[in-house]
Amino acid sequence: MTQQRAQQGKALRLHRAAAGAEHLSPEIVEIEVPVAPEGCAVVAVEAAAVNVSDVKAALGMMPNAVWPRTPGRDFAGTVVAGPQDWLGAGVWGTGGDLGITRDGTHASFLTLPLDALSRRPPTVSAIEAAAVGVPFVTAFEGLRRAQLAGRGQTVLVFGANGKVGQAAVQLATRAGAKVVAVDRMAGRYVGHASSGVELIEAERKDLAADLLDACGGKGADIVFNTVGSPYFAVALSSLAIGGTQILISTIERTVPFDILAFYRRNHQLLGVDTLKIPAGRCAQILSELRPGFDDGSLKPFEVDATALLPLDQAVAAYRRVLEGSLARVVFTF
Repeated sequence: MTQQRAQQGKALRLHRAAAGAEHLSPEIVEIEVPVAPEGCAVVAVEAAAVNVSDVKAALGMMPNAVWPRTPGRDFAGTVVAGPQDWLGAGVWGTGGDLGITRDGTHASFLTLPLDALSRRPPTVSAIEAAAVGVPFVTAFEGLRRAQLAGRGQTVLVFGANGKVGQAAVQLATRAGAKVVAVDRMAGRYVGHASSGVELIEAERKDLAADLLDACGGKGADIVFNTVGSPYFAVALSSLAIGGTQILISTIERTVPFDILAFYRRNHQLLGVDTLKIPAGRCAQILSELRPGFDDGSLKPFEVDATALLPLDQAVAAYRRVLEGSLARVVFTF
C-alpha cells in the first residue's frame, strides 16, 4: 500500500435522524485523509451529487441507516491511497450502501473496497461524473431486468425529462429501441438521445389513446414509470401483450389494479430499488456504461452553475433537493 501525506478535509456528520426538514442541521467536521485498509482505496472526492434518498435518509426515512454517519451516494474523485495501480486514477461511483450502512460521499475523502472503484471517462468532468450515478444505475438496472433488447422494441418513459427518465431514454435509444416520452412539461424531450423521441404531454385528455397510437397500436414492450401512482393505470393500459412496467418511485402507496386484465395480457411489474445495489455492483454497471460515454452515445447531465454548492451550504442543498429541484445539486470540494 502507498499513501500520500496527510491532508485536511471536511465531512458532513449526522448523529441522528432529523425530526423534520426544518431540523436538518448536519455537523461539518474536520478530517484527515484516512489510511487505506487492505483491499481498499481512499478517494479524494472532487464532487458529490445530492439525491432525494440522501435527504430522506437524513430525515430517518431509510430504516437500514446506521448512525452516526456521513450521507451521500454519488461521487467523482481521484484515488489518493491504496494499491499502486489505482493511485492517481480518476474514478466515479455510487452505491445503495453509501451513506446508509457505511459512510458516504458528502466528505472530502471516501474509503471504498477496490471492487467499488470504476475509472471515469476522461471526457467527462468530475462535476458531470458525480451527477451520473443514481439516475443511470437506476435506468440501467430497470431496463436490464426488463430485458431491453433494442431494435424492434418500443419503450415508453413516463417522467422522461427527469434525470432517471433522461437516462432511460438515452439507454433505450442507444440500444436501438423506439422511444415515446411522457412528461408534464409540454414541449419536447430535453435530454440527449441517439434517435428521435416523440414527447406526449401527460395532461392530455385522451392520453391512453394517444400513447397507444404512438406505440403503433400494440402498446409498449417496456414502460419505465419514474413517477409511480399517478401514471400506474395508464402505464398498464399502454403495455403490449407480454410487456413490463418498471416502477422506481411512487407518491401514493396504493393504486387500482385490474388483476384479470393483468394476467390475461401476460403483463409483468418490476420494482427497482437501487438502495439494494451496493457500491461494488454499481461500479460494474458504470464500467459497462463507460464505452457509451467514451464514444458520445451516452452523455452526462449538464450541471447548472447555480446548483454547485460548497459543503458548508449542506442544509440549503438538502432543502433544495427536498423541494423538488429539477437541477442536479452537487457539492464541490
